[in-house]
Amino acid sequence: MAPVPPLLVLDGDSLAHRSYHALPRSIRDAAGRPANMIVGFADTLVALWNAERPRTVLACWDTVGAPTWRHELLPGYQGGRDFPDDLVAQLERLPDVVAAAGFANAKGAGLEADDFLAAAVAAETSAAGEAVVVTSDRDAYQLVGERVTVVRPLRGASVVERVRPADVVERYGVRPDQVTDFIALRGDPSDRIPGARGIGPKRAAQILAAHGSLDAAIASGMFAAEAGDLRRYRRIATMRADAPLPGLPDREPDWPSAAALVRGWGLAGLADRLVAAAGGAPAGG
Repeated sequence: MAPVPPLLVLDGDSLAHRSYHALPRSIRDAAGRPANMIVGFADTLVALWNAERPRTVLACWDTVGAPTWRHELLPGYQGGRDFPDDLVAQLERLPDVVAAAGFANAKGAGLEADDFLAAAVAAETSAAGEAVVVTSDRDAYQLVGERVTVVRPLRGASVVERVRPADVVERYGVRPDQVTDFIALRGDPSDRIPGARGIGPKRAAQILAAHGSLDAAIASGMFAAEAGDLRRYRRIATMRADAPLPGLPDREPDWPSAAALVRGWGLAGLADRLVAAAGGAPAGG
């Protein structure tokens, strides 16, 4: 029996930022608007589809500039991030590319892409399916399991790192189910999560190896003055699995529709590549 294709779950913001920084900002559409992110993201979407051959694709998105439930727990969460206008303008157009290709988007006020990633993984695995999560965010290692692989693009989408449970242990010295405890202890500077005083990644892994969990370490008498904060940091680091999802029936890509969309934007080269992905001949070729 042939294996069942996985659900391909994309951290849309992560892939978008990679594309934005990988391609020249001189790439513009017919209206003169920046388009380097759009081009890179669409090319990556095609490459990932070809590599993974999933049953369908779900792209998950942050709501840029809007506070989330995590900000209620930690007002300084992700503080200091500043996105250029040309990045935000393109980011708002990417879900249209995904939808034109026939795939689903997940985005909602108060939630982050992380939460939709977790919800998609939970839904797929509860139905005995498999999921491939594409992100550069190592926090997603908490999702790794026997039926869940995290794929980290290293160079475009042609060179990737596939992260399985043993890889999480090898890299951090903790199991996937300990990742949120690990983040709470060692902190996360990129998200402005402080962590425990004086605890770095090596010591955090040692504590979890000795005690098994943050709660057990606290019960042993450690972190008495910080227990409440550390549990709050763990909650912030945890990807919620109750985020609302769209329907995810099996779908083949509609590359010609996506090509028509971007051709209308004046991105002829990208449109030709999308037509070619569908097995057609590029315009004029």
